Amino acid sequence: MPVGRDRVTIVGASLAGYWVAETLRRDGFKGVVSLIGDEPHVPYDRPPLSKKYLAGGVERHRVDLGDAEKLADLDLDMRLGHRATGLNVAAHTLEVDGVAEPFDGLVIATGARCRTLPGTDGVAGVHTLRTVDDADAIRAVVDAGAQRLVVVGAGFIGAEVASTAVERGLEVTMVEALEAPFGRVLGVEMGEVLADVHRGHGVNLRTGVGVDEVLAEPDSGGRSRVVGIRLADGSEVRADLVVAGIGVVPNVAWLEGSGLELADGLVCDETCLAATDVVAAGDVARWTNPRYGESMRVEHWDNAVQQGVHAARRLLQSDEEAQPFSPVPWFWSDQYDRKVQLAGRTHPDAEVSVVTGSVEEHRFVAYYGHAGRFLGALGMNRPRHVMQSKGLLEQGATWDEALAFAADWD
Repeated sequence: MPVGRDRVTIVGASLAGYWVAETLRRDGFKGVVSLIGDEPHVPYDRPPLSKKYLAGGVERHRVDLGDAEKLADLDLDMRLGHRATGLNVAAHTLEVDGVAEPFDGLVIATGARCRTLPGTDGVAGVHTLRTVDDADAIRAVVDAGAQRLVVVGAGFIGAEVASTAVERGLEVTMVEALEAPFGRVLGVEMGEVLADVHRGHGVNLRTGVGVDEVLAEPDSGGRSRVVGIRLADGSEVRADLVVAGIGVVPNVAWLEGSGLELADGLVCDETCLAATDVVAAGDVARWTNPRYGESMRVEHWDNAVQQGVHAARRLLQSDEEAQPFSPVPWFWSDQYDRKVQLAGRTHPDAEVSVVTGSVEEHRFVAYYGHAGRFLGALGMNRPRHVMQSKGLLEQGATWDEALAFAADWD
């Protein structure tokens, strides 16, 4: 442990921030651990917010990452409802709510915020989904009798909201500006398979067209309330509720002028170090993953956990002891009765091969390969096969080796 390291400050009471604190204590760090979060809530899990929690199937306390006893055991100086407003790396000072304070070791885990639809500030019934308060607000609209939902953006959050709403009996339209839904992540071919799942459950999926305007009218109290959207092709879709899932922006504005490098996130080296005594983890962190030889920022649950663990240990290591953070990215999404999992990465020019199961039955595994390299595995209701494939990716298997491995499944 570096001499003099007796306090660690974590900015962001997020999944990554929680795992930093948990790892520090598990690894025997006895100093002060401060956890600063701008929400009033203790750290909680986000995946249920668009699924079981939104559907009303999970009670509020069940999404918390630790109960009162667990949090007490971590012995944290927890400052909730407080916001980091500035940082001076050279002076080793962190500004919280406008007041500067010294830091010893600093972890930045401030995550990201949702992009919003232009012109919708103050329009009731238009929401994004990132926080538990967002989920509560959307659920309240549904509970109040909303019947027609428009989801803008056919990404995974939007798709999960759509599937939850269908199961609650709403009429759902999902709008995607790209020609192929989910295409950025899954590629066109597999994106269309997932689109077929949604159409099969009655979703009106509109692709290749953007939103031109959100339509609103005064309600009985004089408040502006959404009544629908107008698309770029001139058509209109009526709605009682609009949820925008059009991506996120890393929370780095408060770091302007700090001395840190910012570029669609906080830039770190391959060990997650952003500067002397400063590390980062989670959605906000952009680091060089040596496994792929590229800079990346990963917005997945598993990455937040693993990077939180890694960043905690990096902060207490010397440069000689430090190891690169080189995971195989992996995530999952539950939509209707389908569990979608992707291990690894895709490529715009990747060859796609269905190695087991049936695309038509929506139960299969597809492999992605490019230039002789095995890049990724997509599974739908095939979790065991996906995790086996993840092991292959971690071993650096070639495309031919991966295909030969999958052939034994049959």
